[in-house]
Amino acid sequence: MHHDTPLIATIVVGLCLAFALGLLAQRLRLPLIAGYLMAGVIVGPFTPGYVADQKLATELAELGVILLMFGVGLHFSVRDLLSVKTIAVPGAVGQIAVATGAGALLSWALGWGLGAGVIFGLSLSVASTVVLLRALQDRGLVESDRGKIAVGWLIVEDLVMVIALVLIPPLAGLLGGAEQPVEGQAAEVAALGFGPVAATLMVTFVKVGAFVALMLVVGRRVIPAILHYVAHTGSRELFRLSVLAIALGVAFGSSTLFGVSFALGAFFAGMVMAGSTLSQQATRETLPLRDAFAVLFFVSVGMLFNPAVLVEQPLALLATVAIIVGVKSAAAYGIVRAFGYEREVGLTIAASLAQIGEFSFILIVMGLTLGIVPPEAKDLVVAGAMLSILGNPLLFRMLDRWSARLAKSGAA
Repeated sequence: MHHDTPLIATIVVGLCLAFALGLLAQRLRLPLIAGYLMAGVIVGPFTPGYVADQKLATELAELGVILLMFGVGLHFSVRDLLSVKTIAVPGAVGQIAVATGAGALLSWALGWGLGAGVIFGLSLSVASTVVLLRALQDRGLVESDRGKIAVGWLIVEDLVMVIALVLIPPLAGLLGGAEQPVEGQAAEVAALGFGPVAATLMVTFVKVGAFVALMLVVGRRVIPAILHYVAHTGSRELFRLSVLAIALGVAFGSSTLFGVSFALGAFFAGMVMAGSTLSQQATRETLPLRDAFAVLFFVSVGMLFNPAVLVEQPLALLATVAIIVGVKSAAAYGIVRAFGYEREVGLTIAASLAQIGEFSFILIVMGLTLGIVPPEAKDLVVAGAMLSILGNPLLFRMLDRWSARLAKSGAA
C-alpha cells in the first residue's frame, strides 16, 4: 500500500469497509450505522492490521459533521416545532436534566470531577438524529403525531447541544479543563474589570449573537436569492454546487470570522435555506454527498473505540448503557404520560430516544480536547453509543409486536 497518499487510503479503505460491513448489518437487520462503526474499529489504532490516518479521519469527520448539521438545519422547521412545543420543549429539557444528572452521578462514582460529570452526562442525554429518522421512516411514522413529537423533541435536544457547544470552550477552566487563554477582545473586556471567564463568555455571546443576527437578517434574504438565481440558470450541476458552497462556506466563514463552531455555522446555513421554496430540491441534491461524509463520520468515531473498555470497565459500561437505554427512556416515558398522552405515544418516544449518536461524540471529543474529561469517558460514550445503536431496532421490534397484540385484543 502506498503510504504517500494517506488521504486517498483513508477515504478508500474507510468507504470500502463501511460498504462491506453496512451490507452485513443490513442482512442481519441491524442499523447501517452499526456496520460503519465496526469499519472504524477495524481500521482504528486499537485493533491489529491497517491503521488509517487518525488526524485525516478526524478532519473528514469534521466535514461529515458540517454536512450532518446542515441536514439537521434543512429539516428544522420552526412550524413543526411550534406545533408540538407544549410537549417537546419541557420534555426534552426535563429528559436532558435527568440523564445529565444520572451521568454526573456515575462519573462521581468513578472519581471524576464535576465538569467531567456534566459533559459526560450531556453526552448520554442526546439521541442520534440519523438513527431516530431511520427508525421512524422504516415504520412510516415520520408524519404521524408520534413521529412529529419525536422529531420536535430531538430538535430541542439538538438546540440545547448547540448552545452547550458554544458555552463549553469559554467555560473550560471552570469545568476543570485547560484554562482557555484570554485573547484579543476578551482580554480588552477583562481589562474593564470583568473576570477572565466572564469576559470570554461575553465576547463569545457577542460573536454568536452577531453571527445569528447576520444569518437571520442578511442570510435569510441573500441565500434564497442566490439559490433562485442559480435555479433559473437551469443547471442542476451549478445548483448542487451552490448548495454545497453555501453550506461549507458559511460553516468555515462563521468559524473564521465569529469563532463559532463549524457545526453551528452549518446548522444556521441549513435553517436559513429551509425557509426557501427550493429547500426540498437542495435537500435532494446534496443527499448523496451528505450520506457519504456521514459514513466517514461514523467510521472515524469507530476509530475512537477502544475494545479494551469491555474488559477493563465492564461495570461502568453497563451503567452507561443503563442510563442511555433505561434512565433516559423512563424519564421520557414518564414526562409524555404526565402530559396526558397515550401509552403508545410514550413508548414510541422512549424507544426513539434509547440511543446516542452524533452530538454525543462531538461533545465528548471536545471535552477530551479541552482536558475536561478523562480518556475513559470517551471510551464509555463511544461503546455506549455502539451498544445502544445496535439494540435500538430490537426495542422497536418489541414495540411493534406489543402494538400488534394490543390492536388484536382491541379488535377482539
